[in-house]
Amino acid sequence: MSLYEIIGFVTSVLCVWLFARENAGGFPVAAVASAFYCVVNYQAKLYSDAGLQIIYLFLSLYGWYQWRHGGQDQGVLRAGRLPRSSVPFLVLIGISFAAPLGYLLRTHTDASLPYLDAATTATSLIAQWMLARKYLENWLVWIAVDPIYAGMYVYRDLYLTAVLYLLLTLLAVQGYRQWRRAATVPA
Repeated sequence: MSLYEIIGFVTSVLCVWLFARENAGGFPVAAVASAFYCVVNYQAKLYSDAGLQIIYLFLSLYGWYQWRHGGQDQGVLRAGRLPRSSVPFLVLIGISFAAPLGYLLRTHTDASLPYLDAATTATSLIAQWMLARKYLENWLVWIAVDPIYAGMYVYRDLYLTAVLYLLLTLLAVQGYRQWRRAATVPA
């Protein structure tokens, strides 16, 4: 367990806790968490997850702006539902990204778990974009992918990070419930 992992753990929990409460302050905290977890994942040879953290830095800026100015008349963005017609498109994007990335990781690096790493990375990018757009269903994607991450991190002996992803799963359940109860998200 490194200092990077400990700081990443604390800031990750804090940012998701803030997101569950629809607090845009989670985005700067998420940027800090991403910086630390970029190093942790690189050292664990989870290269696509290290790259994912860099993309998260940019998505944090995008999300912060969207939550503050992406709503009606450039006001606060309200939580809403993902259009059903978007689901097949997002699945296709995920597969189209994960398959070649997994192949590249397997054939050109010493990556640990290349295809699983690529698939979780693609899924997480989609979930993070959904979070930045404040779609309720982002929480369901996190609930599905975070336990898989936990298993990957146990495999790489990153036990604190594995605990983090189990905790993030619980926070995602809480976020889903809170957003669904919010007046801005019809059931």
